[in-house]
Amino acid sequence: MKIALAQLNYHVGNFEYNTGKIIAGIREAKQNGADLVVFAELCVCGYPARDFLEFNEFISLCETAAQQIAAECKGIACIIGLPTPNNNPEGKDLNNSAYFIENGVLKAVVNKALLPNYDIFDEYRYFEPSTQFECIDFKGKRIALTICEDLWNTIENPLYVTRPMDTLIKEKPDLMINIAASPFAYNHDEERIAILSDNARRYNLPLFYVNHVGAQTELIFDGGSLVFDKTGKTADEMPYFIESTAYYTLGDNGDIMFEHPSTMMAQRESDIEQIHQGLVLGIRDYFYKSGFKQAILGLSGGIDSAVVCVLAAEALGPENVMAVLLPSKFSSDHSIKDAEDLVKNLGCRSETVAIEKITDAFEGALHTQFANLPFNIAEENIQSRSRAVVLMAMCNKFGYILLNTSNKSEAAVGYGTLYGDMCGGISVIGDVFKTQVFQLARHLNRDREIIPVNTIVKPPSAELRPDQKDTDSLPEYDILDAILVQYIEHRCSSAQIIKQGFEEATVRKVIRLVNLAEHKRYQTPPILRVSPKAFGMGRRMPIVGKYLT
Repeated sequence: MKIALAQLNYHVGNFEYNTGKIIAGIREAKQNGADLVVFAELCVCGYPARDFLEFNEFISLCETAAQQIAAECKGIACIIGLPTPNNNPEGKDLNNSAYFIENGVLKAVVNKALLPNYDIFDEYRYFEPSTQFECIDFKGKRIALTICEDLWNTIENPLYVTRPMDTLIKEKPDLMINIAASPFAYNHDEERIAILSDNARRYNLPLFYVNHVGAQTELIFDGGSLVFDKTGKTADEMPYFIESTAYYTLGDNGDIMFEHPSTMMAQRESDIEQIHQGLVLGIRDYFYKSGFKQAILGLSGGIDSAVVCVLAAEALGPENVMAVLLPSKFSSDHSIKDAEDLVKNLGCRSETVAIEKITDAFEGALHTQFANLPFNIAEENIQSRSRAVVLMAMCNKFGYILLNTSNKSEAAVGYGTLYGDMCGGISVIGDVFKTQVFQLARHLNRDREIIPVNTIVKPPSAELRPDQKDTDSLPEYDILDAILVQYIEHRCSSAQIIKQGFEEATVRKVIRLVNLAEHKRYQTPPILRVSPKAFGMGRRMPIVGKYLT
């Protein structure tokens, strides 16, 4: 049996686009002699559809699309994922389903059993878990078809009370197929391979796994579809962050042969290179899928805006990136020059709008109210908000989308101005710690100097008052980020972090800042997710909570 795995980039709710892409995949697979072509979880509607799933018309359009796909599926079989009505009056209204279509006929429906309801997942909000499991017979082979999380209930840390493959294995299948929507995090590929390899080895069956690729708002899907032999050895690893289709022939003894591999087995990159590729894909899909073309950002001469500018130029083309220099009376000459040098190196467009007269106007208007009071954070934030006013005015006038340039360290401790430097349409590096931003900058300079070296080596500063440095308000970033990783990503308490050797006063200060800044993060743009615990939909904290403050 010849199997094609189609790793494609879908668009949530764009049925015409998704259906056309799936039908094109079927035609290509048929032309290449495949017996079966496999698409990803919920490919018909895109993932995650979220509360679109509450619209009856949305579900009807999924079924209409499935019928169109079935009509094209002649002389070949396909597996597609879509939401379907739950005909049982008890339980949730929908199932997360896979259709097995053969020669234009719906031959089998498989419903997902294990519904993730943690971190960025909320499938149990919409779907009813399946309790019935049957294999599918096709071309003399018996297929155990599962959907994503159905293979993730490991013995070591079981999250669910059932394991679908324990039932399916009793029917003596010849192979496993798993269709998935597995979002990217820089450490997730190793975990994914380990889990799937364990399944192939445990059930002594070859395993074919297909994943989404592409970004849906803040979620990035990295592809990396996989094939394992029955010993759990990786037989193939498809490319990451790009669409790809690969072909395999499954022999009678379970051996896997490559018929038309699209590439050599993918080489997984370093964490920083994966973050780089993921962010570029995230920016590109956010713009293209939303119908936007041109980005704007404030370019300060600092490392955060420099990195975002380079990523945006790679994603959209430098001709579609407008970098705006917004110097104030506190901006240093070297910061302005660093920003100008980056623009030259990158070839993007740029404008300069000095904000001193704007901030003077604000301060003049508030002269009576601020009389005899010293310069403080109020005047600092007026500068940041003045910059935001300029950038948003240019967005309104010229149709740009503003890129937010705050990093994860700043977002964590609230080191940013609401309605100032925290505004934007999408937050590019809001899930990248400052120490990682430095690594990313050096990585972007690996072939030539794009980001001026001075931008990378100089002490970070918001430049909102004379001689200001980030370390005036925060610990050194290597210390700060180490504490933040333990608190945010590993969910350690202050006591646990202190036991690791961190200075107690620093730990308590950092955690207090993180908790006090929760109200700010509720008002930030969507953040492209590249870590296992990002701010946004995957981290839900009460604003007025007292715990750990």
